[in-house]
Amino acid sequence: MRRKGSMKITGAVLEEIGRPRPFADSRPITISELELDGPGPTEILVRIEAAGICHSDLSVVDGNRVRPVPMLLGHEAAGRVVEVGSEVTDLRPGQRVVMSFLPRCEQCENCAEDGRLPCSTGSKSNGEGTLLHGSMHLNRDGEKIYHHLGVSGFATHAVVDRASAVPVGDDIPADIAAVLGCAVLTGGGAVLNAARPRPQDSIMIVGLGGVGMAALITAISQNVSRIIAVDTMEEKLAHAGRLGAHETYTPQQVAEQGIKARYVIECAGNPRAFETAFAATAVGGTTITAGLPHPDARARISPLTVTAEARTVVGSYLGSAVPARDIPKYAQLWRDGKLPVEELISARIALADINEAMDQLADGKAVRQVIMFDAADTA
Repeated sequence: MRRKGSMKITGAVLEEIGRPRPFADSRPITISELELDGPGPTEILVRIEAAGICHSDLSVVDGNRVRPVPMLLGHEAAGRVVEVGSEVTDLRPGQRVVMSFLPRCEQCENCAEDGRLPCSTGSKSNGEGTLLHGSMHLNRDGEKIYHHLGVSGFATHAVVDRASAVPVGDDIPADIAAVLGCAVLTGGGAVLNAARPRPQDSIMIVGLGGVGMAALITAISQNVSRIIAVDTMEEKLAHAGRLGAHETYTPQQVAEQGIKARYVIECAGNPRAFETAFAATAVGGTTITAGLPHPDARARISPLTVTAEARTVVGSYLGSAVPARDIPKYAQLWRDGKLPVEELISARIALADINEAMDQLADGKAVRQVIMFDAADTA
């Protein structure tokens, strides 16, 4: 029986974790008709306009991050507010909002750390597949469907907690707005919040996926004097050079030539990339890791080097961000022509292409693929 306030939506549901590649053949994700309950007092209903495909989505599909299934995927999205809960007073229907995958309760000890630490309540709800305060709104023929990172943006509509949404102006296109919510927030924040380079500093980005490219263009926007891009794929290095990187190298070239930088940001989520980043960090410098490897992955570094060279190693989750503070900052940099977020978008695709898109991402061929939703289909 349909519950009061519910509606029919179409979304991409991960049915089973760890099916073999290629995903285009094993089809771990199905496009399903679902029932979405209306928003609770602190929640909003959003019509999704665009959603980016990120390694954090792929990591659930391939088993690097185990989440409860079946789960409606997608955590980087933008859309229009349709309805607000009774306690939501600062948003109105029709506003464009960007979704953030780690809501902040603003009450736990971690939330008092100005973005340095992830919200403990938000982290718990993300792991359990619920919204911030434990609610669930999705089902399929009576079967409970879990939420992905408080968003579940690979769908025509989503209910999210108010804390998971940041309003942006209508002048920010939906695809640009979506990418602000994860790739730019994570990569850009690793630069602005974790590294905080001065114009005279050097900075290296290791791994040029969506997060790495976002870190690159953010460093460029800050006029850092020496910006180095590192990746195993020549086409990504060429793209980085076109965007404004001063130097581009493969990891092998970095090691052979002894390339160093004061700040080195690892964005690949791979232990070998972390080792490359650590080895390339100058005396007195800082290694920042923003990638998310498999929980069992291990890297080898020298503790003596940390001590003898006065080094720092910093973890930056979601760019050490406060989304409500930082997303408007990136939106303004885009408006000012200093942050070409459109250069991160390698393809605009339909929801039906989701399994093939996961293969593209797993093969390292995509920077950011963005699912575009037709307004007529989501009305």
